Amino acid sequence: MSPASHLDSLRRLAPLAWPVFVGQVAVLAYSTIDTMLVARYSATELAALAVGSAVYMTVFVGLMGVVMAVAPLAGQLFGAGKKTEAGDQLHQGIWLALGLTLLGELVLLFPEPFMALAKTTPEVEAKVRAYLRTLAFSLPAALIFTAFRGFNTAVSRPKAVMVLQLLGLLIKVPLSLLFIRGFGPVPALGAVGCALATVFVMWSQVLIAWTLLRRDPFYAGFALDRGGLLHAPRWDAIRGLLRLGLPMGGSILIEVTGFTFMAIFIARLGPTAVAGHQLAANLVALMFMMPLALANATGTLVAQRVGAHDAQDARRIGWHGLEIALLIACLMGGTVFFAREQVLGLYTQDAAIIGAALPLLLWVWLFHLGDAGQTLAAFVLRAHRIATAPMVIYALAIWGVGIGGGYWLAFGGVPWVPGWLQGASGFWGAATAGLLLAAAGLSAYLAAVHRAEAREA
Repeated sequence: MSPASHLDSLRRLAPLAWPVFVGQVAVLAYSTIDTMLVARYSATELAALAVGSAVYMTVFVGLMGVVMAVAPLAGQLFGAGKKTEAGDQLHQGIWLALGLTLLGELVLLFPEPFMALAKTTPEVEAKVRAYLRTLAFSLPAALIFTAFRGFNTAVSRPKAVMVLQLLGLLIKVPLSLLFIRGFGPVPALGAVGCALATVFVMWSQVLIAWTLLRRDPFYAGFALDRGGLLHAPRWDAIRGLLRLGLPMGGSILIEVTGFTFMAIFIARLGPTAVAGHQLAANLVALMFMMPLALANATGTLVAQRVGAHDAQDARRIGWHGLEIALLIACLMGGTVFFAREQVLGLYTQDAAIIGAALPLLLWVWLFHLGDAGQTLAAFVLRAHRIATAPMVIYALAIWGVGIGGGYWLAFGGVPWVPGWLQGASGFWGAATAGLLLAAAGLSAYLAAVHRAEAREA
């Protein structure tokens, strides 16, 4: 492929990618601001935030992945010119979100398995439980908004989501500051204050999103207001969402637990170790917003071209998106690594926490590179309605190599493992190897899918 061809693909991807990037950075800023504020408040509260957010993200992101099946399915329908059917996918996605909420609430209210894995101090555990009980109120709103986000991604309308996410950030910052530290009659709640602010933000976004869907002329052609507040649930449509969404959710759950379980296991090493991990984890999550934005844009265009029966263009845009993401990830990761002391200084001046985080920054660079590759390949495969085989690849690479290898390095007591691969660094090294393996496996599978499509054509 020529550079001119790549530039043409980038011009097509950029209008869809940049609003997703801005919006997702705004969302990540919620946790980044929480991390910075709590890091300056208390190391114990920061440890509770690290474990609590790991548990919540495990629950939410796994369920979110199921609901996000709205995006590729509605995208193919939109590409085929079936706007009414695409609009109905949003309503069925909301019904699915409401059903999945019941499952998620049980885990948030009764997190005993996670607490057993984390083995935190009683003080930290009590704070984690209070944090999760508060966040339980935000879960239904977060999943409903996920359906809204997936639908808007599918119909090339990412700016609407971006505006709501930026508005959420404007609400989140002052509320987190107020609830964490307290002011006047409002008590200082620490990590629980972060969760309470999130509850306000998520429900505000849902209410505004629903108003937008009813009043913006852009959505008139999708017949979203047909049949009252919500279309009646159609079990065939919900089954279709589940057929694609369950393996999608399984893949994302595996990916996220490979990340969040690091915090849960590293919590055994003490508050300072998990606080240092939290800074590195927040950094890599912030960097991830760029490949995630490109993956959303690439998946959207691929799904629309598949729906329009233009397989050649779908293949071209898929590969170009992957290559562009890898290049940007390499440059971004290197920049953060070489400026690592200054970057960590933005979070905290606590020398112990910085010392715990500093050795992890090389892994952050390589981790980010693997993260970018696997994300792009996975989104393109989902645009082709392929999710089961990627889930198997994720399980072997991320759970087998990442979590299994990390636990062995950190707690296996193997005498010949070098010091730079012990403790938290062992988890990061194994997780990085798992992500790079997942990226290679998913890219190879995507190449096989493209070869099969070319033969059929």
